[in-house]
Amino acid sequence: MGMLVEGRWTEVDPPRAASDGTFVRPASTFRDTVTADGSNGFRAEPGRYHLFLAPSCPWAHRTAIVRALKGLETVISMTQADLPRSEGWAGSQGLDDLQPRDGVFRFHQVYTAARADFTGRVTVPILWDRQRRTIVNNESSEIIRILNSAFDAWGDAAVDLYPAALRGEIDALNAVIYEKVNNGVYRCGFARSQQAYETACRALFATLDELERRLAAARYLVGQRLTEADVRLFVTLVRFDAVYHGHFKCNLRRIEDYPNLSGYLRDLYQRRGFRDTVDLEAIKRGYYAGQPQVNPTGIVPIGPLLDFDRPHGRERLG
Repeated sequence: MGMLVEGRWTEVDPPRAASDGTFVRPASTFRDTVTADGSNGFRAEPGRYHLFLAPSCPWAHRTAIVRALKGLETVISMTQADLPRSEGWAGSQGLDDLQPRDGVFRFHQVYTAARADFTGRVTVPILWDRQRRTIVNNESSEIIRILNSAFDAWGDAAVDLYPAALRGEIDALNAVIYEKVNNGVYRCGFARSQQAYETACRALFATLDELERRLAAARYLVGQRLTEADVRLFVTLVRFDAVYHGHFKCNLRRIEDYPNLSGYLRDLYQRRGFRDTVDLEAIKRGYYAGQPQVNPTGIVPIGPLLDFDRPHGRERLG
């Protein structure tokens, strides 16, 4: 996959597995925030911030959904990686003085613009400050919180995905879903031992079984209303049958085999902000053609046939 070492791209890819073969996700590097009053140094202003994303990446997808749900499309601009990986994520369009080289804009240019001697992986999402020419944050869970509240003067303040009264329950559920589901599929796909794979896979499906039971009596995960917990689960569910089931060997069951989870997935998909941020063909290309360590041939499957537009029947739950 490659990384930056003191500002220079290298194809060296340090191991991301513990001694027992368990996949270990590196921590994000840039962890500043944006506030309405700018008390931390980054003031919310329309046109100042930009998101660099990739359509296949579920972590980046979270931010695209929240940006749409909050009505921030004209407030925060966005670039999607639309070219095959070239020294990491790459696109055809640059931004301001960050422009393509030989027709390719490599997202690692954003990292070295922020920190010339940066060492680390080049990940998305990236929240970029066009005014100060630096990366504010590259941790998706924190970026969606920024988008949820900092720009309410220009976005839809009525949409609150992290309401104060529900934060404890949201945080607790997020922790389980992140470990067992969001990152759990990667712990299956990137495992380097049979035991590590089986442990992650059994934990993944045990958690999906629990969520199936939870969604039998509730339309949403927390508080009978749409919250960030739903956004965070959706991005994994929408990729599951098309990618994780085969590519990452998460094949004990499909989401289609869960009546409540599959209905919940369709319920969310059929809403503005979800449907219009999903590109299943780009998602499949990003995984099957972009992860040679998992799929050396780079062949992208033509299936499965998925119909997220059929009735979901979730209205009865409120």
